[in-house]
Amino acid sequence: MADRITPYGAFNFLVNLNGPQGPETPLGGFSDVSGIGVEITMAEYRNGNEKENHVRKVAGIHKVADVTLKRGIVNSQDLWDWLKETQRNGPAAKRTVVITLLDEAGKSVEAWTLLNVVPMKYTGPTLAAKGGGDVAIEELVLSAEGIDLNVG
Repeated sequence: MADRITPYGAFNFLVNLNGPQGPETPLGGFSDVSGIGVEITMAEYRNGNEKENHVRKVAGIHKVADVTLKRGIVNSQDLWDWLKETQRNGPAAKRTVVITLLDEAGKSVEAWTLLNVVPMKYTGPTLAAKGGGDVAIEELVLSAEGIDLNVG
């Protein structure tokens, strides 16, 4: 049983897109990661001779939720290059993406490994002349076929 009773903060994390520079070279820092999840479809079934009038639920197929990454625009087009690679090469552009939650000391707490990932949507920043203090944010939505959780 874990000794920690305080939940971990959501502000300390790493995203590894396993890009062309290798797994040890991050492709920029991300300010937001959302949508990590999996859904299992349940099929309802009832035998005609059941004594009770209720259905049984049987686990069916599962799907991994789309994950959205957001970051401030930096002088890099790595996300755009991956999107273009997906357009040109289709399944050959699939990658393994690892999202790691860190504790206050910077040690790994949990890591979600997204399998067979391709980008499915890119959204550029909203540009507005008012304000002057806002950061230009780009967004990439990832489609994954599988997900694993590694604790510790």
